[in-house]
Amino acid sequence: MKPDRRLTLSDFDFELPPELIAQRPAAVRGESRLLVVRRAEGRTGRRAASADSSDPADSADLSDRTFADLSSLIPRGDLVVLNTTRVRHARFLGTRPSGAPAEVLLIHPGTEGSWIALGKPGSAMQPGKRIRIGPDVFVETVAVLEDGNREVRFIGMTAEEAITSFGRLPLPPYVSRDPDESDEDRYQTVYADREGSVAAPTAGLHFTPQLLAALRGKGVRFGTLDLEVGPGTFKPVESERLSGHVMHPERFQITAHLAEAVSETRAAGGHVWAVGTTVARALESAAERGGLVRATNEETRLFITPGYKFRVVDRLITSFHLPRSTLLMLVSAFASVETIRAAYRHAVAARYRFYSYGDAMVIA
Repeated sequence: MKPDRRLTLSDFDFELPPELIAQRPAAVRGESRLLVVRRAEGRTGRRAASADSSDPADSADLSDRTFADLSSLIPRGDLVVLNTTRVRHARFLGTRPSGAPAEVLLIHPGTEGSWIALGKPGSAMQPGKRIRIGPDVFVETVAVLEDGNREVRFIGMTAEEAITSFGRLPLPPYVSRDPDESDEDRYQTVYADREGSVAAPTAGLHFTPQLLAALRGKGVRFGTLDLEVGPGTFKPVESERLSGHVMHPERFQITAHLAEAVSETRAAGGHVWAVGTTVARALESAAERGGLVRATNEETRLFITPGYKFRVVDRLITSFHLPRSTLLMLVSAFASVETIRAAYRHAVAARYRFYSYGDAMVIA
């Protein structure tokens, strides 16, 4: 199915009261709220609480639950796929030779010890210029790349030493505070493994060891992949025509073990659950016929918009996303634009908490 070219960026806008943007996670991991959205065809559903329109599209099958209820929502034999990437301490606050502040964000390693990065102000990251991040420790710009990113190298320390000594956890731009000790735990999933991302796969932040154990105990299967979340996840869509937006590349890896688990789940009649949009993009990028995936290690630029036909993902656990974002477009493709509009209206009216540290939604 081809993307719906009638839709524009404005179709993915919505009003969100600023106080609903979560600045901190729930007091206890796993005690967030969960909005369950049912997609079954022919449903009568109930009207979202905040909808005041008579348009039938406003009707959606919604139920308010808690994240712990997920153990009763996923059947035995289904496969839950997690993104095990760990957030790197990739943000550096430094100074220019004049003493003015500057900032550097590492994206991923380059070649011969260099790194690909971005930062601000751009004038401080021109070839040959240095930003001081510690006593006799500098980040020097080697080159400006075609996409606007910078190739940089560290002076006075290795990159690994600098990350350990001076790197900060890069909280999302809509969290208007500096990271503290609690973020070291709560902005990582409990199953995070290989470091490589500049943002957390936030749908997974709600899982606890106890919930994972309960799901395994009832016979739910688990698989893992690694997708390195890049800063492009926060990049706004600036083109009113969706076809004008270019997705940022993100590297992902799907093992033969996960590919086999998907195949076995399909053969047994089970469903594949993606925990987060990162998992959904990775699985769909590696999709093959029959809802299977190939083992691969590559980059994806897959831009999923309404009209896209999902080939692998049957169920989606996700966060509440920014207006006009590619993530909102993905969940709208999965559940339908009308369903997500109704769900978001209900979430706002019911005072759900939004974005990375907010509540969760499951689309079944």
